[in-house]
Amino acid sequence: MKFFPESTLHQLEFDKIKEMLAAHCRNDYARVKALNLRIHTKKEFIERELSQSNEYKIILQSGQYFPNDFPNNISRELKLLSIQGASLSGDQFLLIRRLAENAGNIFRWFDAERRIANPALSKVIEQLYYEKQVRESIDEILDETGHVKDNASEELASIRMNLFRKRNELRKVFDRIVGKLNKQGYLADIEESFMNGRRVLAVFAEQKRQIKGILHAESDSRRTSFIEPEETTELNNQVFSLEYEETKEVYRILRMLTQQISVYASLLQSYYVISGEYDFIRAKARFAEEYGGGYPLLQDKALVKLIDARHPLLLLYNQKMNKPTIPVNLTLDSENRILVISGPNAGGKTVTLKTVGLLQVMMQSGLLVPVSADSEMGIFKQMMIHIGDTQSIEFELSTYSSHLKNMKHFIENANGKTLFFIDELGSGSDPNLGGAFAEVIMEELAHKHSMGIVTTHYLNLKIMANKVPGIINGAMQFDEKNLLPMYKLQVGKPGSSYTFSIAERIGLDKKLIDRARKLVDEDQFQLDKLLNSTEQDLQKLDREKNQLKQLLKENEVLKREMEELIKKEKHHQETEKLKLQNKIAEDKIQYLKDMERRLKAMVIEWRRTEDKDKVVKLIHALLFNQKEKMVNEKQQKKLNEKFVEIGGDIRIGDKVKMKQNRQVGVVKEIRGKKAILQVGVIPITVDLKDLIVVEDKPGTS
Repeated sequence: MKFFPESTLHQLEFDKIKEMLAAHCRNDYARVKALNLRIHTKKEFIERELSQSNEYKIILQSGQYFPNDFPNNISRELKLLSIQGASLSGDQFLLIRRLAENAGNIFRWFDAERRIANPALSKVIEQLYYEKQVRESIDEILDETGHVKDNASEELASIRMNLFRKRNELRKVFDRIVGKLNKQGYLADIEESFMNGRRVLAVFAEQKRQIKGILHAESDSRRTSFIEPEETTELNNQVFSLEYEETKEVYRILRMLTQQISVYASLLQSYYVISGEYDFIRAKARFAEEYGGGYPLLQDKALVKLIDARHPLLLLYNQKMNKPTIPVNLTLDSENRILVISGPNAGGKTVTLKTVGLLQVMMQSGLLVPVSADSEMGIFKQMMIHIGDTQSIEFELSTYSSHLKNMKHFIENANGKTLFFIDELGSGSDPNLGGAFAEVIMEELAHKHSMGIVTTHYLNLKIMANKVPGIINGAMQFDEKNLLPMYKLQVGKPGSSYTFSIAERIGLDKKLIDRARKLVDEDQFQLDKLLNSTEQDLQKLDREKNQLKQLLKENEVLKREMEELIKKEKHHQETEKLKLQNKIAEDKIQYLKDMERRLKAMVIEWRRTEDKDKVVKLIHALLFNQKEKMVNEKQQKKLNEKFVEIGGDIRIGDKVKMKQNRQVGVVKEIRGKKAILQVGVIPITVDLKDLIVVEDKPGTS
């Protein structure tokens, strides 16, 4: 992306964004990448980086753990690994192993399901593979502290075994000498020490001639001498020799291991890049969480459609101060290419301009931006800005001359892929002449299909925006009642500068204000007054619109509550209906059971009696007179309510009630544990345990 002037990114405070991003990085690779953030102009690059940041942000928000824990800078070790004849130390190999282990964790994390869920993140390792041989080779030679294992080679094992024996022998001899001299009172309080890696005795200076050996040193006070006993000299020499052989063998082993691992140098370099890339993506996601960064819809054309956009640095500052940040809503497209923002000073015009510029640069560098997800952002190939006083001392140019020089560059180089920002277009010259030039400049930029935002106080530019196709007005709202800026952009209408209102706010003498009003051209004064009135009316409409929205929301809540109540009532009715249906079903089942019992009784009666015709009549009555029978049963049930239960033993002639269907009959016969009842005209057999003795209720007979 091309920028004019060179200080564009600095003026938009993009350098602060990069520094804050770098602070979230954990390794040097990611920090360098953050401080040298690239701004892309190709959709595939921008889309890939935005998707990666967004996917990682989702991982963070869902509480998942992404296994990238390698903050070390090992570029030097990797460089040594690729140099023939080089040798890495044990500690350096531990870093290499940790890098390989980190890569293995990442590859294992991306199982089939996670690759589908995180396609952009998985592309980082798409062309690579995990080689476990690196870890296995290092683990075969080194222990967890980075020391070469005894079994790394047969020779090393032999050397260390001999070394262990000699040191033990040396210790025993030395301990014997110390014990002997201690009894003789020759040794100082510290008894022994080490000099040049050799164990020595701490002997009183006056006794040093009594001990045969090598004098290594004396204390500063000259009261203590450090002597290596003659008996241990040869043993010390042997230990030194073995230690030297051990060092040589360890170096040889490490050199061979370096040579063995060097074949994976390029792969390990890729692992290092992977670690740095994921740390960089993590930093972008963490940073986006701080300022509420989102993923807008990306379009491969010149377009700015911002919904609820906020300046990230202002947002973070206001969060610390516990203040709200007013969002920006605006659209620049093929029909409305240039937005002319007017309004009072310190009302937020320049902040709006910088917000749009900074968010565009951030998005094209792959950073999530604080906008609504419904926002749409296009891609621009160059950005031009003119903000603040650009007077050039070097070329002896006035403010206005410098302004025109920049405008000349804008006109000569702008095209359909240019996004420009001009703060106070035409300022620094006579209002009439400067305004005329400003009109020409805006017309030319519109003719070149460039997109941009212009801030101004010039009345002619506000009028022009309503006439020239592609140029629209916008105004920063102002609370005239309280004489305070509202920092809210309203697109579609021009705004007043509120010159006299602000003068009143700061307490300027009313007489001076009135005199100034008389000096202003009547038409211009009336127009500015009309703009004031129009803006206040629009603010009133906005308030009423917000109130209406609130009422609609409340109405929607009431509607949902009513629908919920209706739903609950319908559910209650359905439940009652089902209960009733179940009750009817239970009655039918009970009726069928009674029918089955009676039929069984008739079969028994058929077998027992000789009067078959009587039984046939009973069966006929049971099967073909159901309606009449059901009416009779209902009447019988009503009659049954006339009885009261008394219980007790059942005897022939007692009135009894069946517990299941509550019918009452008279006991005609008792056969063991069963009784023959006369219920109406039908005798039936019932278990005695299913019967209970009843009698007529008083007053019902």
